[in-house]
Amino acid sequence: MKPLVAIVGRPNVGKSTLFNRVVGKRIAIIEDTPGVTRDRIYGDAEWLTHSFTVIDTGGIEPDTEDIILSQMRRQAELAIETSHVIIFVVDGREGLTAADMEVAEMLRRCKKPIVLCVNKVDHVKYEDTAYDFYSLGIGDPITVSAEQGLGIGDLLDEVCKYFPAIEADEGGEAIQIAVVGKPNVGKSSLVNMLLGQERTIVSNIPGTTRDAIDTPFRYNEKDYVLIDTAGIRRKRAVGDENVERYSVIRSLAAIRRCDVALVVVDAEQGLSEQDVRIAGYVHEEGKASVLIVNKWDLIEKDTHTVEKFKKDMLTDLAFMSYVPMLFISARTGQRVPRVMEQANAVLEQASTRISTGILNDVIGEAVTMSEPPFVKGRKLRIFYSTQVSVKPPTFVIFVNDAELMHFSYRRYLENYIRKSFRLDSVPIRLIIRNRAEEQDRG
Repeated sequence: MKPLVAIVGRPNVGKSTLFNRVVGKRIAIIEDTPGVTRDRIYGDAEWLTHSFTVIDTGGIEPDTEDIILSQMRRQAELAIETSHVIIFVVDGREGLTAADMEVAEMLRRCKKPIVLCVNKVDHVKYEDTAYDFYSLGIGDPITVSAEQGLGIGDLLDEVCKYFPAIEADEGGEAIQIAVVGKPNVGKSSLVNMLLGQERTIVSNIPGTTRDAIDTPFRYNEKDYVLIDTAGIRRKRAVGDENVERYSVIRSLAAIRRCDVALVVVDAEQGLSEQDVRIAGYVHEEGKASVLIVNKWDLIEKDTHTVEKFKKDMLTDLAFMSYVPMLFISARTGQRVPRVMEQANAVLEQASTRISTGILNDVIGEAVTMSEPPFVKGRKLRIFYSTQVSVKPPTFVIFVNDAELMHFSYRRYLENYIRKSFRLDSVPIRLIIRNRAEEQDRG
């Protein structure tokens, strides 16, 4: 799992600008884009030999002066719970403020490494203001200008010093199953049901990122770890939208380290934008998953109800049309026993390995059945393919020119592979690469 780095600070100190600079691309942080599969509040970054994930806690602008401190407190709490390292951003032009002191006071109580970043120092006349921030008791301030890219290397050098050494998965050989979803969809009830049906609970272990409780248990002679993110809901949240924003960030941490994600939604409410966003994370991470439609006992049904629900949900989840669905009631136990069966089934698919010879036979068969179309007078030639990884099954296809691979033909090959190897319920990835012309003649 990649280390998580949270950027925190009061509004308007340049957190989002720093985020964009570190991630290396301009991403709209303040407002999420509706309807996309990826919420714009995190990004993957690299520095030297390190890969990590950056979380931007900006974009939660207070509506009135009365809730400024409450909002900042929630951002600081979020950072404490989810990150390995915290970048505390202050404004070098404006200087030290009471609001900075408020955030620093909370951060000092956490046991996470904190790197103090004095932003907007793009001129020598602002350098001296950095000394004022020593009084925060956080440590040595590092001056940067996120806008101009000054000092970013020094900042990241300091951040990377605190990254944990790469360790084996905490669960060892145990299968990691994450229960994710927005608040109030019944995650806690499902977890209790799963753990309460003749399984041996070994112990409760705090999650590595402190955003969940990991519960090891045995089922059918196999070891599992259930990652429970049911604690997503905050007390006295300042608006439902912010509660759900935090649920996404916490779900991300659980999704990153799981083998299978159970995406729980409320049958009464149907799919919300937030449900789609969380499902989008699962898809992007290439995780095997099951869509759990909970509270099914509360729905009035006829012979077409299930099919109508599936059709409606797949409209919003077109990007992961492969995902299997289970309609359950965690309250009554209806179909809950099938959850583990389905989780194991999708994990088995996601772990599938296909020999190079058999894969190339199937790709050759697909090309014979439907040859690639000409693109600008040129024809795509497929030379050979190989599987490079599992979870998700990932295949590299070597061609004469990757630009000739039309998206429709790529989709055709993906579907053909799915059908041939019974990979109908998991994401798969196709990587198209050029093979040098010199090799082609051989």
